[in-house]
Amino acid sequence: MKPVQIKEVVLHTVKMKLIAPFTTSFGTFQEKHVCLVEAIDESGISGWGETTTSDEPYYNEETTHTAVYMLKDFLISRIIHKTIEHPLDVHDMLTFVRRNQIAKSAIETAVWDVFAKKNNVPLSELIDGTKTEIEVGKSIGIQATPEKLVEKVGEYVEEGFRKLKVKIAPGADLDYIDAVRKAFPDIPLMADANSAYTLNDVDQLKQLDQYNLMMIEQPLAHDDIIDHATLQKEIQTPVCLDESIHSLEDARKALQLGSCRIINIKIGRVGGLGESIRIHDLCRDNGVPVWCGGMLETGIGRAHNIALTSLSNFTIPGDTAPSSHYWDEDIIEPEVTMDHGIIQVQTGPGIGFDVNREKLEQLTVEKESITTAVTPHPMP
Repeated sequence: MKPVQIKEVVLHTVKMKLIAPFTTSFGTFQEKHVCLVEAIDESGISGWGETTTSDEPYYNEETTHTAVYMLKDFLISRIIHKTIEHPLDVHDMLTFVRRNQIAKSAIETAVWDVFAKKNNVPLSELIDGTKTEIEVGKSIGIQATPEKLVEKVGEYVEEGFRKLKVKIAPGADLDYIDAVRKAFPDIPLMADANSAYTLNDVDQLKQLDQYNLMMIEQPLAHDDIIDHATLQKEIQTPVCLDESIHSLEDARKALQLGSCRIINIKIGRVGGLGESIRIHDLCRDNGVPVWCGGMLETGIGRAHNIALTSLSNFTIPGDTAPSSHYWDEDIIEPEVTMDHGIIQVQTGPGIGFDVNREKLEQLTVEKESITTAVTPHPMP
């Protein structure tokens, strides 16, 4: 395949208002302030990535501000004007920076898109995806009452979503799940705790076993794999890890310890598509199913999620809901749409969607073009 050489990287920082507030145990989100990364190769082809960040370091240590800083002062310098034989090489080009996985992912996914477009192949084909369509689930934020939650679940069941994920927290858990199960005894249902519990809550979490949940996602600390192994031995509901998995090594250790039976792969959280593929392959080889979580992405991040989910071991519907569930108008054309819980995998080159430049300009609050490498900071 033809290598690429990135001659320019444009950072488009945008603000997009969500159609409705989204509440988790972290707090309530009403808008997305993210950086869309445009990597342009020597022939003028643009590839796109996204910082799946927010303004607060609640999900992980990164924010949109810190991600832009890392991109400008450290990461872009390592790839610009370099010959990249394959996007898988970008991961190793960026390992000199510790963590900052979302910032790394934003530039790495943009390179994947450029590379696929230059070689005239869909991104899903480039990563060896085998599916032509993917099943879609819906993530539901914490609601004011169990009755409100049941109402929301009913709406999404009617739309045809293949899995419902309900956010929970102490005080908004058992009564809420119980109400949903009574109203919908057979739907594929899971709970997501976003690290809201500790091992002191084992008896509370054990009570979830009666509801035949697909999984409980990240019930304990965001950086833990030890206590989750203890919890998994105590409960029947499969534990799914999210925030604890930042790399292939984290996944390997979690599986070895028995910390989970399912892994949620988020491209931004693990540093890019390359590491996502490696974690997918590890889980596949160990008989552990995976699924693709969402981070309230714009259409650009959503497009990368669709391509990733085309890999064979994504056997659980992900959180890549249609654009219309989040935005009055998305940043891409065409927008992501769903038919009875199914999204088609794009067949055009790269991510298969075009960026709406007019809409992008309307939403942009800051823009910067980088064409030269920044002198690396000296080691202390």
